[in-house]
Amino acid sequence: MKKRIYLSAPHMSGKEINYINEAFETNWIAPLGPNVDAFEKEIANYVGVSEAVAVSSGTAAIHLALSLLDVKKGDQVFCSSLTFVASANPILYQGAEPVFIDSEPETWNMSPQALEIAFKEAFIDGRMPKAVIVVNLYGQSAKMDEIVSLCNQYDVPIIEDAAESLGSTYKGKASGTFGKFGVFSFNGNKIITTSSGGMLVSNDVEALKKARFLATQAKDPALHYQHSTIGFNYRMSNILAGIGRAQLEVLEERVQARRLLFDRYTQELSSIPGIKFMPELNQTQSNRWLTVLTIEEKVTGTSIHSILNTLAEENIEARPVWKPLHMQPLFEGVKYYSHSENINVSEHLFNTGLCLPSGSNMTEEDQMRVIKCVKELIKIEV
Repeated sequence: MKKRIYLSAPHMSGKEINYINEAFETNWIAPLGPNVDAFEKEIANYVGVSEAVAVSSGTAAIHLALSLLDVKKGDQVFCSSLTFVASANPILYQGAEPVFIDSEPETWNMSPQALEIAFKEAFIDGRMPKAVIVVNLYGQSAKMDEIVSLCNQYDVPIIEDAAESLGSTYKGKASGTFGKFGVFSFNGNKIITTSSGGMLVSNDVEALKKARFLATQAKDPALHYQHSTIGFNYRMSNILAGIGRAQLEVLEERVQARRLLFDRYTQELSSIPGIKFMPELNQTQSNRWLTVLTIEEKVTGTSIHSILNTLAEENIEARPVWKPLHMQPLFEGVKYYSHSENINVSEHLFNTGLCLPSGSNMTEEDQMRVIKCVKELIKIEV
């Protein structure tokens, strides 16, 4: 069998073992400790915010953000539709109702045009959202100037889901720092990993102090175990935080490696009629977590499903673009605002979008193997 090529495999630097050994030698293996404290400070410094809270997942970070904003049963939360379900599940945890917003073509992220329509209708109905969850898809920042302006106009806080965009920038400012809260993920497939884990960041120090309280089962300051509010078991372990510290040291290298992969894909495939790559908005830099493209079947003569099947036969892992949440059975009947009356961007991207292997430890030989498969299927001379 041919060598397996993964979509986005973990990429260890080798330095992680030093932090892990230190945790073992000092017996700091619980969900607290020096590595947790240091990792929080290092992430906060890297993205340029006041503080950060290390948690068990990006999903946990979103859930904490919603809890801190007092989102509860009967409330509405606007959320990007073209994203993984983890962006919206915490809305349901709180008993609130998601309202999904379409993407727009220039970033594939939340459409300010659709968001404005949703805000206007919510204002007329007298039922404004408690928060807006904006997702930075595949490393590309949304149009944050327009989105922040709209949210400020209606006085609605932003939770910036930057789970996929650590290391990306928008007009020189770090992704994840434009909202009331920012969220990062360190899942095994992300640009840096702690195996599993996430981070909640903010300039609101008091809010993050409460986040730590909620994330450690909301234990009251008493000698005995006393609890006056619902808490969660969401803190990151000292061992995993140590892995994260070593990973953060090589983040810039990982970003450059993935951008190089993207450049090679575009050099080899962008001239093929019917293939278009995910754009990079002017004055932004995407970490290119995944290289993503669209394939127009009528032009290329092949579909994304044909390419996925062919790659799978070659032991190459690839994926379709996220299925929009408004199309998921879980959210059947949920309100959704499209980019325009005649254009549904997220559905089009789902029907035509393909994620190619993009791991920062991928060799040029392996990448050319992927490229050759795509070209052969579209019958381009290689």
